[in-house]
Amino acid sequence: MKAIKTLALVTGLLAVCGVCQAQAKFSSTWTAVSDYDFRGVSQSAKKPAIQASADVTAGESGFSAGMWASNVDFDVDDDMELDFYANYQKAINDIFTFTAGGTYYDYPLGPDIAGYPEFYLGANLSNFSFKQWYSDDFYAGGDAALYSEVNYTQPIGDKWSLAFHAGYSWGQYWDNVGNDPIDYAVQLNFTTGNFQLFAKFTGTDASGVYKTTTDVNNNEPRFLVGVTTTFPWGK
Repeated sequence: MKAIKTLALVTGLLAVCGVCQAQAKFSSTWTAVSDYDFRGVSQSAKKPAIQASADVTAGESGFSAGMWASNVDFDVDDDMELDFYANYQKAINDIFTFTAGGTYYDYPLGPDIAGYPEFYLGANLSNFSFKQWYSDDFYAGGDAALYSEVNYTQPIGDKWSLAFHAGYSWGQYWDNVGNDPIDYAVQLNFTTGNFQLFAKFTGTDASGVYKTTTDVNNNEPRFLVGVTTTFPWGK
């Protein structure tokens, strides 16, 4: 079943690419990071991760699609995450952009973790961005969940920038868990040539029985570092 879903998603992305082939722009982003963080929770058991994407942008239409992969470690056989996503953005004026899209999170190399979809609506307002995420089958558990996030990026000269993030998880899934976690991150970026180096402090407000101190799914405050680059260079 996983193979069928993955094949269907790949086929859909290829179809999108075929429609916009005349104006399509292709790119690929590669990242090496000391810990794969997702909403303040380690997805790689606090171990390094290699991540890569293949993306296509449909000219000036505002549509884009792609796939992204990373190694993960949840102490089960599924040791790879493969995401498929599609996005749309529309500039309203010089500082305001509307965005919408969705992601399907898949774990194709093992039987232990089922894939699930998540969708968002958002807006970019100058250096701020806002997104409201929704899934009707969060973690493939049958419960709905929402995630609200706000981000702010402050350039510092030509090479440096400082990014702030805050997110809030809520809805049926988290009500059943008994905890609505808040996650946060502060990231310092430095661009040199075709590479961006970054250092990030992240975590959640989890405490008591909801605080995970083991490496797998760790949600404690922690630092991570990484480097990223996007091909083709110089574009």
